[in-house]
Amino acid sequence: MPSPSDLDALQRRVLGLSPEPAARLDSPYWISNEAYGALRHVLHDVGGQPDAPVPYVDKEEEDWELRTYVLCEVLAWRGVWNAEVRRRRENDLGATLYLGLPYYARWLSVAAKTLLDKGLISVDELAAKIDAVRARKEAGS
Repeated sequence: MPSPSDLDALQRRVLGLSPEPAARLDSPYWISNEAYGALRHVLHDVGGQPDAPVPYVDKEEEDWELRTYVLCEVLAWRGVWNAEVRRRRENDLGATLYLGLPYYARWLSVAAKTLLDKGLISVDELAAKIDAVRARKEAGS
């Protein structure tokens, strides 16, 4: 059992490693409307935000998009997640990935991350599957 002086010395070392505490924000009633709007903004909620007009393009889903949809539905049927969890995890991708990936690529990214996080697959298994798909695609090209 460590002595009290050993524990004190350990606590001083650990305290030196901790980050500075964040400045506490005021209640939303005391901050500006602009700051409050920024705090409550969620990435996927683009309603009312300015954007350039985008022409509507009627297209058929590609094979990988349909397969991604089916995969995500199967994960829901198997109890891995539900649509709300998938949407929440998409929102948590961050602005760069959320806005930079196509719609179904976001689904695929969060499916892979969810399977890894829940320990249902390993990183090695995922990498091996990606390599197999890549090889199959290159062989077909």
